[in-house]
Amino acid sequence: MSDKFEIEERVVEVLKTVYDPEIPVDIYSLGLIYKIDVDDQGGVSIDMTLTAPGCSLADFIVEDVRMRVEGLECVTSATVNLVFEPEWDKDMMSEEAKLELGLI
Repeated sequence: MSDKFEIEERVVEVLKTVYDPEIPVDIYSLGLIYKIDVDDQGGVSIDMTLTAPGCSLADFIVEDVRMRVEGLECVTSATVNLVFEPEWDKDMMSEEAKLELGLI
């Protein structure tokens, strides 16, 4: 079995393939992922947020994250927790995401 660091790296790779359908930047680069925990059995727990609490696509995005992460061979289970503390803002985005969206 992969070690926790390797699993976390793979999870980050897969999170970079998940997009908010309304924004042309992946959710990881947007800063929507607050925490990734990997347990000794390969279970993954992710705390994530959305750009807006009332996002109509919340269920779709959360389920997309869960399914993609659970689809990794090294992951035994995936839990996605939708949180709104701290509140997301544009400063949480990577420089690349800000550039892509014309914010810098």
